[in-house]
Formats: sequence, C-alpha cells, structure tokens
Amino acid sequence: MKVHKLAGIDIGSNSVRLLVSNVISDGKKTLYKKSSLTRLPIRLGSDAFSKGRIGSRKVKKLVTGMKAYSHIMKVHGVERYRACATSALREADNGLQVVRQVYEESGINIELIDGKEEARMIFNSEMIENIKDQEDTFLYIDVGGGSTELTLFHKEKIVSSYSFKIGTIRLLDEMVKKKHWDEMKAWIKSETKGKDDILMVGSGGNINRTFKMSDKKTGHPLGIGYLENTYNLLSKFSPEERMIKFDLNPDRADVITHALKIYISAMNWADSERMLVPKKGLADGIVRYLHREYFIA
Repeated sequence: MKVHKLAGIDIGSNSVRLLVSNVISDGKKTLYKKSSLTRLPIRLGSDAFSKGRIGSRKVKKLVTGMKAYSHIMKVHGVERYRACATSALREADNGLQVVRQVYEESGINIELIDGKEEARMIFNSEMIENIKDQEDTFLYIDVGGGSTELTLFHKEKIVSSYSFKIGTIRLLDEMVKKKHWDEMKAWIKSETKGKDDILMVGSGGNINRTFKMSDKKTGHPLGIGYLENTYNLLSKFSPEERMIKFDLNPDRADVITHALKIYISAMNWADSERMLVPKKGLADGIVRYLHREYFIA
C-alpha cells in the first residue's frame, strides 16, 4: 500500500483553490481522499477583464495567498504540486509579470493553461469511465469567471473544443455582448447537430453549489427544469438576500444566477435535458495528473 500527498492549485478568475489529497494505491485500486481544501475569493477577473491587467492590490493578495498555500503544503508534507491559471492571468497584459513575481516571492510556479488542457486534466481515464456508464458522447461545459470552456467528447476522445469570453465576472460587469452569445450558440448547434438529448457534464463552483441545493445523490443528473426553476427562484432575491436565504458566500451570491444563465442557454442550444455534475474540478484533475505522471509505472 502506497500513500502520496499531492496538491493542485486552481487559479481562476473568481477564486483561487488549493486541494491537498492523500492518494492511496495498492497497485490495483487508487483512492483520492481530500486532506485539505482552501479557497480564497481573490477575484482576479474583476481587474483583468475591465482594466486589461491585474492591479497591485490583487497581485499583493495573490502573492500573500500563494505564500500561505506554500506553508500549508509544507505542513501536509506534499510531495508534488501543480499550479494552473486560466483566463484572468492568461489574458492580463501583465500576466507573465505576475507569474514571475509570485514565483520570486512564494516559490510557487504558476502555469498558464487553455481550456483544452484544462479539460484533458479533468477528464482522465477514471472520470471518463464513470461517465461512459451513461453516454459515449457528451458535451463538457466549465463556466468560470472569465470564460466558458466547451469540449465535445466521443468515445473517450476530444472531438472539438472552444473557449468563449462569456463568464460570470464578465456578465456581472456587463462586458458580454450579443455577438458573444451568438458565437457560442452557433458553435453548440453546429457541434451537436444530429445528436438527440446529448448529455451535458457541468463543472465549476456555481453548478456544484446548485447540485448541492438539489439534494440529489452523486451520479444522478440535474434536469433542465430544475436548473430553470432554481434560476427563477434565485433571481427573485438580491445577492445580499441570497447569502442569508440560501447560505451562499458573498462572492457566490452575486454570480450564481449569471452562471445558471450560461448553463441553461447551453443546454437549450444543445437540445439537452440532463446535466451530470461530477463535482470534480481543475484541482482534482491536477492531483490525478500528478499521480499518473510521477507514480504509476
């Protein structure tokens, strides 16, 4: 029996997450047991998308957070980690400069990745195997603060993938134009043409929170009717009221309806009635990637 401590850092447009996992393997079966999960609502996207660069205040928060994460990983005895950043740092004019500063001050090396690489890391063979029980073909959708990543899978392989500049922070700041919606609609309709009731697989903090609200068991998909009803219900309240009534954090309460609008729109354009929510994100995918790359002979 071998036990490895591995960590994944997901630097998103809304929040920055550190997942530390115990990876337990006997050579036949591997278990991934969460040891620690820390989330920091830094919201890099609010600078990157409106100003085109990350301001000094946000950079300071990110550096402080990465220093803290470095200490947390040391306490846990993490053997390997990988830190990946998505659209906010990728698009910011000073993104590479921020990456260098974080490394110099915290020792943590950040990689800028695109949506296709993110999908590849999340959908390792284990994840695909679980979804294959329901469908051979599915459309993966990850809604973040800065972008929506769509990837069509068929028989365990990526058929097509595209990143759209439609995200919860962009919607909150009224930066998404009709042409952006039209582009995503056209892509989805083209890629799913001729496919009836395609299975959607949803990823992101907002769909995970929505799934939790449903009280469904893991592995049971959400229906589009439930998502529409939840969107209509939440839309009746202000972000402040949602925090109290639905037990939401401040940085979730003001974006969850925007996220649901994206998921529902995508499902309608794909003529999909079902969305599977594996509740696995980039940090989980990083841990599995590290185990495959460094500890499986």
